[in-house]
Amino acid sequence: MSVRARLYAFWMKKRPKTLSAAKVIAIVFAVIILLGACLLMLPAASRDGVSCGFRPALFTATSATCVTGLVLYDTWSQWSGFGQVVILCLIQIGGLGFMSAATLLVFVLHRRIGLKQRLVMAQALSLNEIDGVVRLQRMVLIGSFSIEGIGALILTLRFWPEYGLRKALRWGIFHSVSAFCNAGFDIFGSIEPGSSLMAFQSDPVVLLTLAALVVIGGLGFLVWEELARKKRFRKLSVYARLVLVTTLALLGAGWVLTCLLEWNNPETLGNLSVGDKLLNGLFQSVTLRTAGFAAIDQACLTEGGKAMAVVFMLIGGSSGSTAGGLKTVTFVVLVLFIMSRARGRSCVCAFKRTIPQGQVLDAMTIAFLMVILAMAGGIFISATSAVSFTDALYESVSALGTVGLTAGATGKLGTAAQILIILYMYFGRVGVLTISLGFLTGDRAEERFRYAETNLLIG
Repeated sequence: MSVRARLYAFWMKKRPKTLSAAKVIAIVFAVIILLGACLLMLPAASRDGVSCGFRPALFTATSATCVTGLVLYDTWSQWSGFGQVVILCLIQIGGLGFMSAATLLVFVLHRRIGLKQRLVMAQALSLNEIDGVVRLQRMVLIGSFSIEGIGALILTLRFWPEYGLRKALRWGIFHSVSAFCNAGFDIFGSIEPGSSLMAFQSDPVVLLTLAALVVIGGLGFLVWEELARKKRFRKLSVYARLVLVTTLALLGAGWVLTCLLEWNNPETLGNLSVGDKLLNGLFQSVTLRTAGFAAIDQACLTEGGKAMAVVFMLIGGSSGSTAGGLKTVTFVVLVLFIMSRARGRSCVCAFKRTIPQGQVLDAMTIAFLMVILAMAGGIFISATSAVSFTDALYESVSALGTVGLTAGATGKLGTAAQILIILYMYFGRVGVLTISLGFLTGDRAEERFRYAETNLLIG
Protein backbone atom coordinates (compact mmCIF):
# COMPACT_ATOMS: atom_id res chain seq x y z
CA MET A 1 0.00 0.00 0.00
CA SER A 2 1.36 3.43 -0.96
CA VAL A 3 2.02 6.18 1.57
CA ARG A 4 -0.85 8.20 0.12
CA ALA A 5 -3.23 5.25 0.48
CA ARG A 6 -2.10 4.66 4.06
CA LEU A 7 -2.64 8.32 4.97
CA TYR A 8 -6.10 8.22 3.42
CA ALA A 9 -6.98 5.04 5.30
CA PHE A 10 -5.69 6.57 8.55
CA TRP A 11 -7.78 9.71 8.01
CA MET A 12 -10.92 7.73 7.19
CA LYS A 13 -10.43 5.75 10.40
CA LYS A 14 -9.55 8.64 12.71
CA ARG A 15 -11.58 11.48 11.23
CA PRO A 16 -14.33 12.96 13.43
CA LYS A 17 -17.65 11.41 12.55
CA THR A 18 -19.60 14.55 13.39
CA LEU A 19 -18.67 18.18 13.88
CA SER A 20 -20.41 20.44 16.34
CA ALA A 21 -21.78 23.76 15.13
CA ALA A 22 -19.01 25.58 16.99
CA LYS A 23 -16.32 23.53 15.22
CA VAL A 24 -17.97 24.12 11.86
CA ILE A 25 -17.88 27.89 12.46
CA ALA A 26 -14.23 27.80 13.53
CA ILE A 27 -13.15 25.68 10.56
CA VAL A 28 -15.10 27.63 7.94
CA PHE A 29 -13.77 30.96 9.27
CA ALA A 30 -10.23 29.57 8.94
CA VAL A 31 -10.93 28.41 5.38
CA ILE A 32 -12.34 31.84 4.43
CA ILE A 33 -9.25 33.53 5.88
CA LEU A 34 -6.91 31.26 3.93
CA LEU A 35 -8.89 31.78 0.73
CA GLY A 36 -8.79 35.54 1.25
CA ALA A 37 -5.04 35.39 1.90
CA CYS A 38 -4.50 33.48 -1.35
CA LEU A 39 -6.46 36.10 -3.30
CA LEU A 40 -4.57 38.98 -1.66
CA MET A 41 -1.26 37.29 -2.54
CA LEU A 42 -2.04 37.64 -6.23
CA PRO A 43 -0.05 40.38 -8.00
CA ALA A 44 -3.35 41.82 -9.23
CA ALA A 45 -4.39 42.52 -5.62
CA SER A 46 -1.44 44.88 -5.00
CA ARG A 47 -1.35 48.39 -6.43
CA ASP A 48 2.21 47.99 -7.70
CA GLY A 49 1.48 44.62 -9.33
CA VAL A 50 3.92 42.74 -7.06
CA SER A 51 2.72 40.05 -4.67
CA CYS A 52 2.89 41.19 -1.02
CA GLY A 53 3.81 37.71 0.24
CA PHE A 54 1.93 35.21 2.38
CA ARG A 55 2.32 36.68 5.87
CA PRO A 56 1.07 40.22 5.04
CA ALA A 57 -1.78 38.73 3.01
CA LEU A 58 -2.71 36.39 5.87
CA PHE A 59 -2.55 39.25 8.37
CA THR A 60 -4.82 41.43 6.23
CA ALA A 61 -7.26 38.61 5.42
CA THR A 62 -7.53 37.68 9.10
CA SER A 63 -8.07 41.31 10.08
CA ALA A 64 -10.79 41.73 7.44
CA THR A 65 -12.60 38.43 8.07
CA CYS A 66 -12.44 38.95 11.84
CA VAL A 67 -13.62 42.57 11.30
CA THR A 68 -10.69 43.95 13.26
CA GLY A 69 -9.03 46.63 11.13
CA LEU A 70 -5.39 46.26 12.13
CA VAL A 71 -3.24 46.62 9.00
CA LEU A 72 0.45 46.36 8.15
CA TYR A 73 -0.03 48.68 5.16
CA ASP A 74 -2.40 51.51 4.35
CA THR A 75 -5.35 49.88 2.58
CA TRP A 76 -5.58 52.37 -0.29
CA SER A 77 -1.82 52.61 -0.85
CA GLN A 78 -1.15 48.86 -0.85
CA TRP A 79 -4.19 47.26 -2.44
CA SER A 80 -5.57 47.70 -5.92
CA GLY A 81 -9.26 47.93 -6.73
CA PHE A 82 -9.41 44.13 -6.90
CA GLY A 83 -7.65 43.82 -3.53
CA GLN A 84 -10.04 46.32 -1.95
CA VAL A 85 -13.03 44.35 -3.29
CA VAL A 86 -11.60 41.16 -1.75
CA ILE A 87 -11.16 42.94 1.59
CA LEU A 88 -14.70 44.34 1.41
CA CYS A 89 -16.15 40.87 0.73
CA LEU A 90 -14.18 39.40 3.63
CA ILE A 91 -15.49 42.18 5.90
CA GLN A 92 -19.08 41.54 4.85
CA ILE A 93 -18.81 37.77 5.30
CA GLY A 94 -16.95 38.11 8.59
CA GLY A 95 -19.29 40.76 9.98
CA LEU A 96 -22.57 39.03 9.20
CA GLY A 97 -21.16 35.50 9.50
CA PHE A 98 -20.54 33.02 6.74
CA MET A 99 -23.94 31.45 7.41
CA SER A 100 -25.57 34.69 6.30
CA ALA A 101 -23.90 34.38 2.90
CA ALA A 102 -24.81 30.69 2.72
CA THR A 103 -28.40 31.41 3.75
CA LEU A 104 -28.68 34.16 1.15
CA LEU A 105 -27.74 31.61 -1.52
CA VAL A 106 -30.28 29.15 -0.13
CA PHE A 107 -33.01 31.82 -0.23
CA VAL A 108 -32.15 32.71 -3.83
CA LEU A 109 -32.23 29.04 -4.90
CA HIS A 110 -35.43 28.39 -2.89
CA ARG A 111 -33.92 25.41 -1.10
CA ARG A 112 -34.95 23.98 2.27
CA ILE A 113 -32.80 24.61 5.33
CA GLY A 114 -32.14 21.43 7.29
CA LEU A 115 -31.74 20.87 11.02
CA LYS A 116 -27.92 20.90 10.91
CA GLN A 117 -27.93 24.17 9.02
CA ARG A 118 -30.34 25.67 11.55
CA LEU A 119 -28.05 24.62 14.41
CA VAL A 120 -25.07 26.33 12.78
CA MET A 121 -27.17 29.43 12.08
CA ALA A 122 -28.26 29.57 15.71
CA GLN A 123 -24.64 29.23 16.84
CA ALA A 124 -23.51 31.99 14.48
CA LEU A 125 -26.25 34.32 15.73
CA SER A 126 -25.51 33.55 19.42
CA LEU A 127 -28.90 31.91 19.98
CA ASN A 128 -29.58 29.16 22.49
CA GLU A 129 -32.36 27.58 20.42
CA ILE A 130 -33.28 27.15 16.77
CA ASP A 131 -36.90 28.32 16.97
CA GLY A 132 -37.37 31.23 14.58
CA VAL A 133 -33.73 31.19 13.48
CA VAL A 134 -34.56 31.26 9.74
CA ARG A 135 -36.89 34.22 10.21
CA LEU A 136 -34.20 36.01 12.24
CA GLN A 137 -31.57 35.24 9.61
CA ARG A 138 -33.81 36.67 6.89
CA MET A 139 -34.32 39.82 8.95
CA VAL A 140 -30.56 40.09 9.53
CA LEU A 141 -29.88 40.00 5.79
CA ILE A 142 -32.61 42.46 4.83
CA GLY A 143 -31.86 44.78 7.75
CA SER A 144 -28.10 44.73 7.24
CA PHE A 145 -28.19 45.49 3.53
CA SER A 146 -30.84 48.18 4.07
CA ILE A 147 -28.85 49.95 6.80
CA GLU A 148 -25.61 49.68 4.83
CA GLY A 149 -27.41 51.05 1.78
CA ILE A 150 -28.73 54.06 3.68
CA GLY A 151 -25.30 54.74 5.14
CA ALA A 152 -23.67 54.42 1.72
CA LEU A 153 -26.19 56.85 0.23
CA ILE A 154 -25.58 59.50 2.92
CA LEU A 155 -21.80 59.21 2.61
CA THR A 156 -21.93 59.26 -1.21
CA LEU A 157 -24.01 62.44 -1.21
CA ARG A 158 -21.56 64.00 1.24
CA PHE A 159 -18.43 63.11 -0.78
CA TRP A 160 -19.90 63.72 -4.26
CA PRO A 161 -19.53 67.53 -4.55
CA GLU A 162 -15.90 67.50 -3.40
CA TYR A 163 -14.52 64.25 -4.82
CA GLY A 164 -16.74 63.36 -7.77
CA LEU A 165 -19.40 60.68 -8.16
CA ARG A 166 -17.13 57.69 -8.86
CA LYS A 167 -14.88 58.16 -5.83
CA ALA A 168 -17.82 59.22 -3.65
CA LEU A 169 -19.74 56.04 -4.51
CA ARG A 170 -16.70 53.83 -3.87
CA TRP A 171 -15.97 55.56 -0.57
CA GLY A 172 -19.62 55.51 0.48
CA ILE A 173 -20.11 51.77 -0.07
CA PHE A 174 -16.77 50.69 1.36
CA HIS A 175 -16.96 52.75 4.55
CA SER A 176 -20.64 52.05 5.16
CA VAL A 177 -20.00 48.29 5.11
CA SER A 178 -16.80 48.67 7.13
CA ALA A 179 -18.55 50.78 9.79
CA PHE A 180 -21.65 48.60 10.08
CA CYS A 181 -19.50 45.48 10.39
CA ASN A 182 -17.32 47.25 12.98
CA ALA A 183 -14.27 46.52 10.80
CA GLY A 184 -12.44 49.86 10.83
CA PHE A 185 -10.89 49.50 7.37
CA ASP A 186 -10.74 52.73 5.36
CA ILE A 187 -9.55 53.80 1.92
CA PHE A 188 -8.97 57.48 2.69
CA GLY A 189 -5.26 56.93 2.05
CA SER A 190 -5.51 58.97 -1.14
CA ILE A 191 -5.87 62.03 1.12
CA GLU A 192 -3.11 61.05 3.55
CA PRO A 193 -1.91 57.44 3.93
CA GLY A 194 -2.57 55.96 7.37
CA SER A 195 -4.58 58.95 8.61
CA SER A 196 -7.92 57.08 8.86
CA LEU A 197 -10.64 59.71 9.55
CA MET A 198 -8.38 62.53 10.75
CA ALA A 199 -9.15 64.54 7.61
CA PHE A 200 -12.82 64.62 8.69
CA GLN A 201 -12.40 65.74 12.31
CA SER A 202 -14.68 68.72 11.67
CA ASP A 203 -17.21 66.90 9.51
CA PRO A 204 -20.28 65.92 11.57
CA VAL A 205 -22.00 64.23 8.61
CA VAL A 206 -19.19 61.73 8.09
CA LEU A 207 -18.43 61.09 11.76
CA LEU A 208 -22.04 60.86 12.96
CA THR A 209 -23.09 58.64 10.04
CA LEU A 210 -20.23 56.22 10.68
CA ALA A 211 -20.90 56.37 14.43
CA ALA A 212 -24.57 55.47 13.90
CA LEU A 213 -23.62 52.53 11.67
CA VAL A 214 -21.13 51.29 14.27
CA VAL A 215 -23.64 51.46 17.12
CA ILE A 216 -26.43 49.77 15.14
CA GLY A 217 -24.09 47.00 14.01
CA GLY A 218 -22.84 46.50 17.57
CA LEU A 219 -26.24 46.12 19.23
CA GLY A 220 -26.78 42.56 18.05
CA PHE A 221 -29.22 40.91 15.68
CA LEU A 222 -31.43 39.52 18.46
CA VAL A 223 -31.93 43.02 19.86
CA TRP A 224 -32.91 44.25 16.40
CA GLU A 225 -35.52 41.53 16.14
CA GLU A 226 -37.01 42.38 19.52
CA LEU A 227 -37.08 46.11 18.80
CA ALA A 228 -38.82 45.49 15.48
CA ARG A 229 -41.35 43.10 17.01
CA LYS A 230 -42.10 44.62 20.43
CA LYS A 231 -41.22 48.28 19.83
CA ARG A 232 -41.63 49.36 23.49
CA PHE A 233 -38.78 49.21 26.01
CA ARG A 234 -40.86 47.65 28.78
CA LYS A 235 -41.90 44.75 26.56
CA LEU A 236 -38.33 43.83 25.67
CA SER A 237 -36.59 40.88 27.26
CA VAL A 238 -34.21 41.46 30.14
CA TYR A 239 -31.29 40.73 27.82
CA ALA A 240 -32.35 43.34 25.24
CA ARG A 241 -32.93 45.95 27.94
CA LEU A 242 -29.52 45.26 29.46
CA VAL A 243 -27.89 45.64 26.04
CA LEU A 244 -29.56 48.98 25.35
CA VAL A 245 -28.96 50.45 28.82
CA THR A 246 -25.35 49.23 29.00
CA THR A 247 -24.56 50.45 25.48
CA LEU A 248 -25.94 53.90 26.24
CA ALA A 249 -24.09 54.06 29.58
CA LEU A 250 -20.77 52.98 28.06
CA LEU A 251 -21.07 55.45 25.18
CA GLY A 252 -21.82 58.27 27.60
CA ALA A 253 -19.03 57.29 29.98
CA GLY A 254 -16.51 56.96 27.16
CA TRP A 255 -17.53 60.34 25.76
CA VAL A 256 -17.13 62.13 29.09
CA LEU A 257 -13.85 60.40 30.00
CA THR A 258 -12.31 61.04 26.57
CA CYS A 259 -13.14 64.74 26.78
CA LEU A 260 -11.83 65.01 30.35
CA LEU A 261 -8.57 63.19 29.62
CA GLU A 262 -7.82 64.67 26.20
CA TRP A 263 -9.44 68.13 26.33
CA ASN A 264 -6.14 70.05 26.65
CA ASN A 265 -3.91 67.55 24.81
CA PRO A 266 -2.65 69.48 21.74
CA GLU A 267 -1.94 66.19 19.93
CA THR A 268 -5.56 65.00 20.08
CA LEU A 269 -8.42 67.34 21.08
CA GLY A 270 -6.50 70.34 22.40
CA ASN A 271 -6.33 72.41 19.18
CA LEU A 272 -9.95 71.78 18.09
CA SER A 273 -12.93 74.04 18.67
CA VAL A 274 -15.32 73.20 21.51
CA GLY A 275 -17.85 71.70 19.09
CA ASP A 276 -15.22 69.59 17.37
CA LYS A 277 -13.84 68.46 20.73
CA LEU A 278 -17.27 67.19 21.73
CA LEU A 279 -17.83 65.59 18.30
CA ASN A 280 -14.48 63.79 18.30
CA GLY A 281 -14.85 62.79 21.96
CA LEU A 282 -18.15 61.13 21.07
CA PHE A 283 -16.69 59.43 18.01
CA GLN A 284 -13.73 58.13 20.03
CA SER A 285 -16.17 56.62 22.53
CA VAL A 286 -18.07 54.95 19.69
CA THR A 287 -15.01 53.65 17.86
CA LEU A 288 -13.69 52.03 21.03
CA ARG A 289 -16.71 49.71 20.84
CA THR A 290 -14.64 47.60 18.35
CA ALA A 291 -15.14 49.91 15.34
CA GLY A 292 -11.48 50.73 14.73
CA PHE A 293 -11.77 54.09 12.93
CA ALA A 294 -9.49 56.83 14.26
CA ALA A 295 -10.50 60.49 14.08
CA ILE A 296 -7.69 61.41 16.51
CA ASP A 297 -4.15 60.04 16.66
CA GLN A 298 -4.25 57.06 19.05
CA ALA A 299 -0.48 57.13 19.51
CA CYS A 300 -0.74 60.65 20.97
CA LEU A 301 -3.35 59.83 23.60
CA THR A 302 -2.39 60.56 27.19
CA GLU A 303 -1.48 57.59 29.37
CA GLY A 304 -4.86 57.93 31.06
CA GLY A 305 -6.58 58.07 27.67
CA LYS A 306 -4.85 54.88 26.55
CA ALA A 307 -5.73 53.08 29.79
CA MET A 308 -9.37 54.10 29.47
CA ALA A 309 -9.39 53.01 25.83
CA VAL A 310 -8.01 49.57 26.75
CA VAL A 311 -10.87 49.01 29.20
CA PHE A 312 -13.56 50.03 26.74
CA MET A 313 -12.01 48.02 23.88
CA LEU A 314 -11.93 44.97 26.11
CA ILE A 315 -15.67 45.32 26.87
CA GLY A 316 -16.60 45.65 23.19
CA GLY A 317 -20.10 45.34 21.74
CA SER A 318 -23.01 42.95 22.25
CA SER A 319 -23.43 39.24 21.63
CA GLY A 320 -24.65 38.13 18.22
CA SER A 321 -23.53 41.40 16.61
CA THR A 322 -20.79 42.50 14.24
CA ALA A 323 -18.75 43.71 17.23
CA GLY A 324 -16.20 41.79 19.30
CA GLY A 325 -14.84 42.05 22.82
CA LEU A 326 -15.95 40.68 26.15
CA LYS A 327 -19.52 41.78 25.32
CA THR A 328 -21.73 44.30 27.10
CA VAL A 329 -24.00 41.90 29.00
CA THR A 330 -21.04 39.85 30.22
CA PHE A 331 -19.57 43.08 31.61
CA VAL A 332 -22.77 44.24 33.26
CA VAL A 333 -23.32 40.82 34.85
CA LEU A 334 -19.87 41.14 36.44
CA VAL A 335 -20.73 44.63 37.71
CA LEU A 336 -24.06 43.43 39.12
CA PHE A 337 -22.31 40.50 40.80
CA ILE A 338 -19.78 42.76 42.49
CA MET A 339 -22.54 45.11 43.64
CA SER A 340 -24.56 42.20 45.02
CA ARG A 341 -21.59 40.77 46.90
CA ALA A 342 -20.71 44.20 48.28
CA ARG A 343 -24.23 44.37 49.73
CA GLY A 344 -23.95 40.88 51.20
CA ARG A 345 -26.42 39.33 48.75
CA SER A 346 -25.95 35.90 47.20
CA CYS A 347 -28.05 36.39 44.06
CA VAL A 348 -27.63 38.71 41.08
CA CYS A 349 -30.73 40.50 39.84
CA ALA A 350 -31.59 42.75 36.89
CA PHE A 351 -34.98 44.31 36.09
CA LYS A 352 -36.64 42.26 38.87
CA ARG A 353 -35.29 38.99 37.49
CA THR A 354 -32.62 36.72 38.97
CA ILE A 355 -29.67 35.79 36.80
CA PRO A 356 -28.73 32.08 37.19
CA GLN A 357 -25.59 31.47 39.22
CA GLY A 358 -24.15 29.38 36.40
CA GLN A 359 -24.31 32.28 33.96
CA VAL A 360 -22.61 34.55 36.49
CA LEU A 361 -19.76 32.04 36.76
CA ASP A 362 -19.64 31.82 32.95
CA ALA A 363 -19.25 35.61 32.73
CA MET A 364 -16.47 35.55 35.32
CA THR A 365 -14.64 32.78 33.49
CA ILE A 366 -14.82 34.48 30.09
CA ALA A 367 -13.71 37.80 31.58
CA PHE A 368 -10.78 36.14 33.34
CA LEU A 369 -9.67 34.46 30.11
CA MET A 370 -9.85 37.72 28.19
CA VAL A 371 -7.85 39.66 30.77
CA ILE A 372 -5.17 36.98 31.06
CA LEU A 373 -4.81 36.71 27.28
CA ALA A 374 -4.66 40.49 26.92
CA MET A 375 -1.93 40.84 29.55
CA ALA A 376 0.04 37.89 28.18
CA GLY A 377 -0.19 39.37 24.69
CA GLY A 378 1.02 42.74 25.88
CA ILE A 379 4.02 41.16 27.62
CA PHE A 380 4.88 39.02 24.59
CA ILE A 381 4.63 41.89 22.11
CA SER A 382 6.74 44.24 24.23
CA ALA A 383 9.33 41.48 24.66
CA THR A 384 9.59 40.62 20.96
CA SER A 385 9.13 44.04 19.34
CA ALA A 386 10.44 47.56 19.84
CA VAL A 387 7.22 48.66 21.50
CA SER A 388 6.49 49.95 25.01
CA PHE A 389 4.29 47.79 27.23
CA THR A 390 1.45 50.35 27.16
CA ASP A 391 1.34 50.36 23.34
CA ALA A 392 1.82 46.57 23.27
CA LEU A 393 -1.14 46.08 25.62
CA TYR A 394 -3.16 48.49 23.48
CA GLU A 395 -2.33 46.37 20.42
CA SER A 396 -3.07 43.10 22.20
CA VAL A 397 -6.48 44.23 23.45
CA SER A 398 -7.31 45.77 20.08
CA ALA A 399 -6.66 42.44 18.34
CA LEU A 400 -8.38 40.30 20.96
CA GLY A 401 -11.41 42.58 21.03
CA THR A 402 -11.39 42.84 17.19
CA VAL A 403 -11.22 46.63 17.51
CA GLY A 404 -8.51 47.62 15.06
CA LEU A 405 -7.17 50.74 16.77
CA THR A 406 -3.42 51.00 17.21
CA ALA A 407 -1.09 53.32 19.07
CA GLY A 408 1.44 52.97 16.28
CA ALA A 409 2.68 49.51 17.21
CA THR A 410 1.36 47.49 14.23
CA GLY A 411 4.10 48.56 11.85
CA LYS A 412 6.78 47.80 14.46
CA LEU A 413 5.72 44.23 15.18
CA GLY A 414 8.23 41.45 14.70
CA THR A 415 7.30 38.21 12.97
CA ALA A 416 6.41 36.41 16.22
CA ALA A 417 4.26 39.33 17.37
CA GLN A 418 2.46 39.45 14.00
CA ILE A 419 1.63 35.74 14.30
CA LEU A 420 0.30 36.33 17.82
CA ILE A 421 -1.89 39.19 16.59
CA ILE A 422 -3.24 36.95 13.80
CA LEU A 423 -4.15 34.29 16.37
CA TYR A 424 -5.69 36.88 18.69
CA MET A 425 -7.83 38.36 15.91
CA TYR A 426 -9.05 34.88 14.96
CA PHE A 427 -9.71 33.91 18.59
CA GLY A 428 -11.43 37.24 19.25
CA ARG A 429 -13.89 36.70 16.42
CA VAL A 430 -14.34 32.93 16.67
CA GLY A 431 -12.87 31.64 19.92
CA VAL A 432 -14.60 33.89 22.45
CA LEU A 433 -17.90 33.37 20.64
CA THR A 434 -17.36 29.61 20.64
CA ILE A 435 -16.33 29.48 24.30
CA SER A 436 -19.26 31.67 25.33
CA LEU A 437 -21.82 29.52 23.56
CA GLY A 438 -20.07 26.37 24.75
CA PHE A 439 -20.68 27.51 28.31
CA LEU A 440 -24.23 28.62 27.68
CA THR A 441 -25.47 25.67 25.67
CA GLY A 442 -23.13 22.84 26.55
CA ASP A 443 -24.18 19.94 28.73
CA ARG A 444 -23.06 20.31 32.29
CA ALA A 445 -20.91 17.51 33.64
CA GLU A 446 -22.59 15.60 36.45
CA GLU A 447 -20.70 15.69 39.72
CA ARG A 448 -20.57 12.13 41.02
CA PHE A 449 -19.02 13.13 44.33
CA ARG A 450 -18.01 16.23 46.24
CA TYR A 451 -15.11 16.77 48.64
CA ALA A 452 -15.62 18.13 52.13
CA GLU A 453 -15.63 21.94 52.31
CA THR A 454 -12.78 23.95 53.75
CA ASN A 455 -12.49 27.63 54.67
CA LEU A 456 -9.85 29.91 53.15
CA LEU A 457 -8.74 33.45 53.85
CA ILE A 458 -10.17 35.57 51.02
CA GLY A 459 -9.31 39.24 50.64
